[in-house]
Amino acid sequence: MAHSTMLHVRVDDEIKTQASEALAAMGLSVSDAVRILLKRVVNDQAFPLELKVPNAQTRAAMEEARAMAKARTARFESADTLIDDLENASFGAGQKARQQ
Repeated sequence: MAHSTMLHVRVDDEIKTQASEALAAMGLSVSDAVRILLKRVVNDQAFPLELKVPNAQTRAAMEEARAMAKARTARFESADTLIDDLENASFGAGQKARQQ
């Protein structure tokens, strides 16, 4: 077995707790997840997630989502109105693509 070394990482307590719980549900520890991340970096010679600076529209959506989460509110009165909105948006995008 290869020699191992200790890696110290500073993480917000709440994030660590939430990540630990989510990973445990997958049968992984935080250490397992870090090892997987580092192994992917080595194998792919790249970060395994696409990192981009969000554009203005994405930043606005992120701020809206944070505000909604903080206020515990939603833009839709029901799941049906959410689904209707998603279907209309999907249909509209498909319609625009066919017209071009």
